[in-house]
Amino acid sequence: MYEGLRVAVVVPAYKEEAHIASTIATMPDLVDHVLVVDDCSPDATGEKALAAADARTEVIRLPENQGVGGAVLTGHRRALELGADVSVVMAGDGQMDPDHLPALLEPIASGRAQFTKANRFYGRGSFAGMPRMRVLGNIALSFLTKAASGYWNLFDPQNGYTAIHRDALRLVPFDLVAKRYDFENDLLIQLNIAHVRAVDVAVPARYGTEVSGMNLATVGPRIAARLVRGFWTRIWWKYVLQSFSAVALLLFAGLALTGFGLLVGVWVLVHTLGPPVASAGSVVLCVAPLLSGIHMLLFAMLLDIQDSTNANRGG
Repeated sequence: MYEGLRVAVVVPAYKEEAHIASTIATMPDLVDHVLVVDDCSPDATGEKALAAADARTEVIRLPENQGVGGAVLTGHRRALELGADVSVVMAGDGQMDPDHLPALLEPIASGRAQFTKANRFYGRGSFAGMPRMRVLGNIALSFLTKAASGYWNLFDPQNGYTAIHRDALRLVPFDLVAKRYDFENDLLIQLNIAHVRAVDVAVPARYGTEVSGMNLATVGPRIAARLVRGFWTRIWWKYVLQSFSAVALLLFAGLALTGFGLLVGVWVLVHTLGPPVASAGSVVLCVAPLLSGIHMLLFAMLLDIQDSTNANRGG
């Protein structure tokens, strides 16, 4: 236990027979349950986990590969069934240092947050050893995830070292959350819709001999598409159905004016390529709604940032 909270650690594992035993062996005493989810591994991952002989360990074997998100959600469900107060996610490859687990649990135990996430980008040199392309890819995905999820205070969304309180976990629509490498991004969107307070915790990256199975060049477009859909899902639920706030009014009005301005702009452009020449009034009809629409969109985003920041602070 940690500060009276029963802690379960979910370990999604796929082809981790070389690392799973050492990962289990490093679990600190404060952990009550170690839930290894064998994601239909073709190797001996499950057997190696059992061979670690830790009484806290339970191995859940999935009959079909669910992806990292599907494995994590399976573990979270089991954590709820076991009565855990906090469910933590640690990868089976040993990249997530258990020494930093108390830092993830403290904001939840103190009531400052219901969801915490490790952030490798906490200071100069904090991501030393991370491949440069992964650094750039994470920065780009971090910004897009901020806009889509509304958690402008969070960074490094692909970092799966997380902790979540059972009250927040119950609010997650398990059947709707993405199951593959876009899981972390989609989960943040769902948590923001549910008004769950979330904070980042500075945790340095730790790399060994393991090889990441994620290639941002291939999964990046899928994550980007998920973020676009997630953004509009969040806007619809949070600012239309739940409140119909000024954010929705400004956003939709801004889109309408921007679209109208662009259409008129195309018409003006066509009519300036040759006779007849577009009039000054036509140009104004294009520029005025276009600029107004862009200003409305920017103002809507600023209101979204302010609203999400205040909600995340409990204000």
